[in-house]
Formats: sequence, C-alpha cells, structure tokens
Amino acid sequence: MNRRLQISIRGAVQGVGFRPFIFRLASEMNLNGFVYNSTLGVFIEAEGTKEDLDKFVIRIEKEKPSIAFISGMEFSFLDTIGFAEFEIRKSKKEKENTTLILPDIAVCGDCLNEMKDPLNQRYRYPFINCTNCGPRFSIIESLPYDRPNTSMKNFEMCDECFSEYENPLNRRFHAQPIACPNCGPHITLLNNKGNFISTHETALEQTVELIKDRKIIALKGLGGFQLIADAGNNDVVNRLRKRKQRDEKPFALMFPSIDSIKDACFVSDFEERLLCSPEAPIVLLNKKNTSNIADSVSPENPNLGVMLPYTPLHYLLLKDLNFAIIATSGNLSEEPMCIDENDALATLGNIADFFLVHNRPIVRHVDDSIVRIVLNKEMVLRRARGYAPFPINLSETKKSETVLALGGHLKNSIAIKVGQNAFISQHIGDLSTDKSYKAFTQTIIDFQKLYEFKPEKIICDLHPDYLSTKYAESLNKNLTMVQHHYAHVASCRAENQVSGRALGVSWDGAGYGFDGTIWGGEFFISNDNSFEHIGQLRQFSLPGGEKAIKEGRRSALGLLFEIFGNEIFEKEDLCIQSNFSKGELNILKEMLNKKINTPKTSSAGRLFDAVSSLLNVSQQANYEGQSAMKLEFAVDPKENSHYQFDIHEGEKLIVDWEEIINSILQDIMKGIGIAKAAAKFHNTMAKIILSVAELVGEEKVIFSGGCFQNAYLTEKSVNLLSENGYKVYLHQRVPPNDGGLSLGQIAAAYVKHDKRKMNFRKRELQEI
Repeated sequence: MNRRLQISIRGAVQGVGFRPFIFRLASEMNLNGFVYNSTLGVFIEAEGTKEDLDKFVIRIEKEKPSIAFISGMEFSFLDTIGFAEFEIRKSKKEKENTTLILPDIAVCGDCLNEMKDPLNQRYRYPFINCTNCGPRFSIIESLPYDRPNTSMKNFEMCDECFSEYENPLNRRFHAQPIACPNCGPHITLLNNKGNFISTHETALEQTVELIKDRKIIALKGLGGFQLIADAGNNDVVNRLRKRKQRDEKPFALMFPSIDSIKDACFVSDFEERLLCSPEAPIVLLNKKNTSNIADSVSPENPNLGVMLPYTPLHYLLLKDLNFAIIATSGNLSEEPMCIDENDALATLGNIADFFLVHNRPIVRHVDDSIVRIVLNKEMVLRRARGYAPFPINLSETKKSETVLALGGHLKNSIAIKVGQNAFISQHIGDLSTDKSYKAFTQTIIDFQKLYEFKPEKIICDLHPDYLSTKYAESLNKNLTMVQHHYAHVASCRAENQVSGRALGVSWDGAGYGFDGTIWGGEFFISNDNSFEHIGQLRQFSLPGGEKAIKEGRRSALGLLFEIFGNEIFEKEDLCIQSNFSKGELNILKEMLNKKINTPKTSSAGRLFDAVSSLLNVSQQANYEGQSAMKLEFAVDPKENSHYQFDIHEGEKLIVDWEEIINSILQDIMKGIGIAKAAAKFHNTMAKIILSVAELVGEEKVIFSGGCFQNAYLTEKSVNLLSENGYKVYLHQRVPPNDGGLSLGQIAAAYVKHDKRKMNFRKRELQEI
C-alpha cells in the first residue's frame, strides 16, 4: 500500500543543488511528487511504498550534497493524492524565514577543468559556476534563493544555459548564477579615470601585462574590490604602501598553486587542507627564508597571509602570471571594501593605475576571511567570505524572541537571533569613519530585509561612547547592555556549546568595565544562567589614554609609575629616558601625578605592549596589536622557565605583575637576551591562567579575547592546563577578537550577574 511522505528540511539547503539531488534520488527510486524551495527551507512530498519512503529519508541524510547542511528535518506520512510524476515546483514564500543562506564558495574542480578545456563553451570564462560552487551571499537580495532574487536577475539565460538549468542530470540544474560567455557577465579594463580600454579576453590579457609591468590594479572580485600587484617587487609594494597609507601592516597574498605556496612557506597538512577548502580563506603561514616574496610585503614579521585563487577570474590571472600577487582589500584605511565601480574610482583612483571590473552587481561587501591553525584546529580571525552568514546554533533554553546584537567598535560584526540560530554578519570593521558606520547601519537593514526580521530585543556593548551603543540607544527599543569581556566568554561558550560552570579568561586590549575603568585582563565564573566577575590583572595608569594604545612606551611608563612612583623619572636603569624626550617626560610626569587623562586599566593587551617596550622590541605600533605581535615573534620556544608573581585573594582575585616586571628589569640588566625574556613572560602569563584555575577549582576553562590570537600564548596555556587535567575551549569558527562580540552579546543577554559587585557609572568613562 502506497503512502504520501511530507518532508520539511531546514538548513543550508538552497544554492547547493539540493532540489536537483532530491529530483534525481526520487526519480531513481520511482517516487512521484514534488520539491520546492521556500523561505523556510526545502519542502518535499513523495508517494511510494512505506519501505521505499523510509529508504528515501535515510538516503537524503546520507547522500545530500557535500556542502549542504541540514539543521532540522521533519516528516510525516499521509494518505496518497496520486502524483503522476516527480517535479521541481516554483518557490514559495512563507511568513517566517529560517533558511540558512550559504556563504560564497570557491570555484570547484569540475568548473576549473571545464574552464581549461578549449572545446568547452566556458573555456576561460571568468564567471563559470555550478551548484557546487560560486557566489551566494554576495549576490542574494532576498529569499528564497532563486535567480530573480539575486544580482543575476538581469542576465537572461541563453538556450544552452537554460537547457542545463532545466536538466535534472546536469551539474548546473537550478544553479542560480549559471552563465556563459553568450549570456553572462563579462570583464572590462578601465584606466583610473574610468575610461574604457578593452573588454573580455583582451582585458584579461592586458591586465596580466600591466601587472608584469609593475602597475597596481583595482580588481572587482567576488565581494568587493581588491588591490592587485606583483608581490615579488619591493618597489611596487612600497609604492602601494605609500598610496594606501599603510606603513607596515602585512599585505595578503594570492599564489598560483599550493606548490608555489610551499615554495614560500612552511605548510602543515591541516594548513593545506584549509587552503584548498571550499572556504578558501587567507591562512597565516610561517614563511621560509628562501622565499622570493618582497620583504616589504610583511616587514619584521615571520608570517605571510596567503590564499589560493577562489574565483575563476583569479585563477585565470594567476595561471597567466605564474607568480604570487598582493591581493589586499580595495579600501582606504579602516573603511569597508568598495563594491561598485563609481565608488571604487572615486576612492581608489589615486591608488590604482587601472581597474579590471565586471558587470555583475555585488549586493554586499564580503571581505576575505583570515584563519590560522592553532593546535591543529582552525581559528578564524576575520569571519567573512566562506563563513558568513552561516549561523551558530544556540541552546534550546534560549528564549524565542528575535534579537539584534550590534557588536563593539573595532572589528565590528552584527548578529541576529531567529529561533535557535544566531546569524553573524560578515566582518564590517572599525566604526571610526563615515563609510564604516554607513556599512554598519546598512548591514543591519540588509539582515532585517533578508530574514524579514523585526527585533524584539536590542543588545549592545556597555561602553557608552561606542557608536554601536549610541545607535542602539537611538532605536528606543527593549535594550540590554552586555559587558564587553563577558560577551567574549559567552561567545566562545556558545560556539563550543559549553554547559555547566566554567572559568572564563577574557584578555584583550580594552573594554568598558562595570566600575568605569578599562578592563582587559579578566576572569569570570560562567554558568548556564549566570556569571560573576571574580578577578583581574592589577590595574595601572595609561598616560595619554588612547595614545597608549599605539605607544607601548606609554604603557610601560604607567606600569613602572605604579611600582616606583616618581622615582622612574630619575632612574636611568629603567630605560625610560631613552624612549621619551625631556619635554615629553615632564608633561607625562605631571599627568600621572595629577591623574589627568591617565585612565586605569587591567588590560592584558597593554601589559604585553609594556613588556614589548621594556625589552625594546617595539615602542610604537603602526597597526593594532603590532607591539604584542613583535613580542610573540621574539620568543625563544626552547625557553621553558617563567617569572614569579602574586595573586591576592579578597573580594576579587588580583593578579599582581609587580614581581614579573622587577624580574624582567633584572634580566635586562643581566643581559639574558630578548628572546629568553619574551619567552619567560609568555610562559608566565600561561602559568597565571593555570594558577587562577587551581584557585577557583573549575575543570572547564574558556579562552576569549584578542590576546588569544597569539599562537604561542594560546598553545602554551592550553598545553599547561591540559597537562594538569583541565579541559580548555577555544574559538574556532568565530573570532576570539571583537569580531565575535555580537554572538556573545546574544548568548549573554539572558544570563544573570551579581549586581552587588558592580559600581557602574555609565557616564563617567575616562578617555580612552
């Protein structure tokens, strides 16, 4: 006796060939019925014997497309209707959107093989794609994911493409971005005034020659413009640095092949897998001394950020060039990537010599993701292409209300909660320019449109002067503020689905504390429904406030003033006099004594900066985190000893670094060397975490905050804790830096805290 099976599937099941897969499977099993996309996911009805329908359900889960993800599958058996065939029906729109929008996916091997075949209609076509690869998030305008709802809507398919699109046995069956040279997008080469030079294959060939001729190209890529140049030529790199006003921050590179990457860098099996994955992120690798990459690409830095070509256009360029290129974001400092030609010409016209553009509109900017391997696991440092907006599933205990979380000020991302999913936006950046802030507000509008989402609760950072906080307050809705460092802990907790009590270690550069001071070296006891701030690093003053973020010498001065007072201005053996002019020291002395613009901080990030200054590794940073990074790079990995320190137990645990600093000063006097002292300091910070864990007695330990981007610190700390029986949780798919705050804000919004231990003065924030 035949039955009718009704199936509703939720998850990343659109744009991955899921309907064609269902069609082929049903046809193979002689089942009749239909399948269609809806804003809720994929809906199926099929008729057959109960035995065949049971097998059908099992095979769907086992044989689904490799890049599909099923987050929920509900089915029931009903009476038959009498379907005559199995068909793909038109998409339907439901009241609520729960479909998971897929990230943009790197071009697949099948498409690359076709693109290399002179007999194929898509030979050397820069926009080849199929259901297994290509643009998704960067082209979708609304759900469901159908061609009319994407930026491909104005490209009418030719007969050949339409035949493939309609053929259930074809790899491009219902591939929404399907195109070929006869009907799809094409490239055009312009000069930096916007004047036409060439198009199609000629434009590609001329671009290759221009790059060889040391020109800088603005390339319209998948999720925005990139600046492209020869990575082996110091003159070109320095010219790009000067034009982009980017003094020392490393540039990302794109290599022609995995073998060419191995020629320049050390590549582990895990790193190779990541480079070749569908996400195809920028991966941080240790470079070889024999590398032919220009020194100015990554000055005073042992690492290179590298990636493989992830679009057909990139592959064609790199194949013809056969050498590595700089492929950095097409933007001005701290601004989002340009996504259309007019904006790019206006913004990048003084940087790029030529523009290689195309006529497929980019709906939203999506930067390249950055990942490093730590302890043989992925750690996403910038979450964008390949990862966003794939969600993090939250615990079922969370309330069902819809939530908008606005993140922080630096490395901003926003997130929304729909049902049990938290959808995190692509990397937006620092909200310090008008364009960045506009991108922030546009992303909020964009997500509300995509998911037809109206927030019932707004969540933001506790910092009253963050632009994201001010925006939240302007919405005049149900507003919850979440403390910065607990949001970090909650983010890692949610990502790893940690349950029960855990010690949370939240170390970064700066965040607004409950007491109105600048936190950054914090310890929490975190539970499923509550958290308590139980300790922090001893505080010290930051002379000059915000200037201390870029000048580690100021952090060092504040640290030493906390220990020695005015004596530091007389003692030559403290290395202070050589780092400041006499006039600067007089001003700073007065500021510290009168407590003028010298906010107190417990920041681990500023402690790293201070030690970097004391060891004369770095006095000033040209980009965020540079001083701490240089200290990490200076470490002698063979050194296993550590400094002594005190932990004072009271209302809170206070980790006192005074003995550490005194010991470092003694080591400097003894001349033990920067590498050993840097290693001993890192080892000490790991030992601090273990000591706090032993005092609080919690088996689970959660690491979050920008300091844990430091691979040596993280690996040393995890290994030390693991050896002593602790279970450590690290970020993987969500950044440990402020890019993960929005997820943490959602996860922390329903958690209770002990208000008796707070002294929150909202509008008494000291300048930072």
